[in-house]
Amino acid sequence: MNALGKLFLKGLAVVIPVTLTLAILWWIATSAEHLMGTVLKFTLPNGWYVPGMGLVSGLALIALIGLLSHVLIFQKLFKLGDAIFHRLPLIKTIYTAIKDFIGYLSPDKASEMGKVVMVQLPGQSFQLIGFVTREQFGDLPFTPAAEDPVAVYMPMSYQIGGYTLFLPRSSLTPLDMPFEQAMRLVITGAVTKQREDIDEADEESCEEPGKP
Repeated sequence: MNALGKLFLKGLAVVIPVTLTLAILWWIATSAEHLMGTVLKFTLPNGWYVPGMGLVSGLALIALIGLLSHVLIFQKLFKLGDAIFHRLPLIKTIYTAIKDFIGYLSPDKASEMGKVVMVQLPGQSFQLIGFVTREQFGDLPFTPAAEDPVAVYMPMSYQIGGYTLFLPRSSLTPLDMPFEQAMRLVITGAVTKQREDIDEADEESCEEPGKP
């Protein structure tokens, strides 16, 4: 029974991430098809609508919004909408949480927090992985007390929170590690394995004599 239980848990470890990923993608695709498909059915002449046009239109609309976000006038409009949401009770809490979560998927976020460092706190023997978020403080209403200060964000495992510390630059050691890999390592409690290591191990096991 113990062996069967272990096999079952290993199966869940494989099935659950794949299932959840496909479920989320399916929900996004069906939502886009339903919403944009309804709009197209009312705007296009009878017989012109083909299933799938809603999804394609939704993807095109999202890409267009991303393009418009680089135009100054639309940036101001987006900021106006953002400010309105931030002033609505309850809605601002939900909106901010979702926006911050989605922000981690943005390429701009990776570039802003692209500097991965190992933090050695003064007087402590343990180390922490952090992400440099700011090195200039002239536009802030305070000046960090640390010598040659650097703002470092250190997320907690499984993304249940995190801390921003203003540390002396001497406490930091740059790491030659991609942002995505470092973030994945931290938020999973260092239990994740590199995809490259897993692939190499699979290849080596296949090359061993006597194995198919």
